[in-house]
Amino acid sequence: MNIALIAHDQKKDQIVKFAVKHQESLSKSSLFSTGTTGKRIQDVTGLDIYRFKSGPIGGDQQIGAKIAKDELDLVIFLRDPLTSQPHEPDVQALLRLCDVHHIPLATNVVSAEILLQGMLKDETWRKLKGSYNY
Repeated sequence: MNIALIAHDQKKDQIVKFAVKHQESLSKSSLFSTGTTGKRIQDVTGLDIYRFKSGPIGGDQQIGAKIAKDELDLVIFLRDPLTSQPHEPDVQALLRLCDVHHIPLATNVVSAEILLQGMLKDETWRKLKGSYNY
């Protein structure tokens, strides 16, 4: 499974804790991340993560390109809804791409838990995703 891990500044500690908790499962997937988030996760877990640029300087768009090319299966983007983001148009574009290309998207820790555990346990999502490409 190809998974993108992204987090706004105020959520980076949460995504690192999430990665630690699911380190064994994540180690069996191909991981992609924006620069700072990926570095923080790698430093703590040692997971192999392909790191793009930092989100505000193009990393969100680079992950968006992988979505558009159907190269991601799950996006975990822990967003901070209480802080204004200077690159909000990039964030919205990324979320829109997930909707357009039927990519499961978690924007908080609980939805990330449910999606990751469900997708790892049952691969029915692969059939579902293909049936909605119209």
